Amino acid sequence: QVQLVESGGGLVQAGGSLRLSCAASGRTLSSYTMGWFRQAPGKERELVATISVSGATRSYAASVKGRFTISRDNAKNMVYLQMNSLKPEDTAVYYCAARPLAVATSAPRYDYWGQGTQVTVSS
Repeated sequence: QVQLVESGGGLVQAGGSLRLSCAASGRTLSSYTMGWFRQAPGKERELVATISVSGATRSYAASVKGRFTISRDNAKNMVYLQMNSLKPEDTAVYYCAARPLAVATSAPRYDYWGQGTQVTVSS
């Protein structure tokens, strides 16, 4: 079992930045693909970014590409999401998720989830 805990959310003005962190326990993350997802009120959960086991392969949703950066530190069992140039439409609960080995882009294919952290961007 992998337990995931997100932190770093909050209220920020448009154009600002936040850095989300995801701390894992229970097992080492070194054999898990990691993803960040978000869910806004009344909307489905959507992929924000994924990062492969080694960190060599990263993918982003078109809406965040160039503004967000996903990274990981396997030695610390941590995953991060640096969010720059935030927009009001980025407002959502952000979730960290893990799945063994291969990269996937759909939420149902991830086995472990954190409780989420709220990000609110004011205009």
